[in-house]
Amino acid sequence: MEVDYMFQIGDNIVYPMHGAGIIEAIEEKEFSGKKQLYYVIKMSISNMQIMIPTGKILSSNIRPVIDILALTHIIHIFQHGESDELLPWKQRHKVNTDKIKTGEIQEGAEVIRDLIRIKKEKALNTSEKKLLDDAYKFLVSELELIKGITEKQLKSFC
Repeated sequence: MEVDYMFQIGDNIVYPMHGAGIIEAIEEKEFSGKKQLYYVIKMSISNMQIMIPTGKILSSNIRPVIDILALTHIIHIFQHGESDELLPWKQRHKVNTDKIKTGEIQEGAEVIRDLIRIKKEKALNTSEKKLLDDAYKFLVSELELIKGITEKQLKSFC
């Protein structure tokens, strides 16, 4: 019996709040007396291995890594998008955290862009520094897995 999976072994994926990774295997495991198929994912940032049931992959918001064409749109947003710098920092932090949790590269790029713009005007507080650092790590982990991207392109974006 052949099963059609959303992702295949070797696929590059993004897992919100964890960054990019690679599907290393699809394995059957038994937990609490119940057998299930799991994606085994090797995460780039932490070198951690994560197992997610194949049936829960959609609800986990895991998505494929973007391609080089989508990257040009992200670069445009990063360079030219509007920032809402008037929000109080507490509200801005919640909005930015929610954006990172979506796992969407566009949202992450907006967080980085907005926090860098604020950083040019005044020092970021500790929470915002950490959020900027995390968002940057997540973005770079995905950029490194884009097929067709050159090292020069990667460095010019980061």
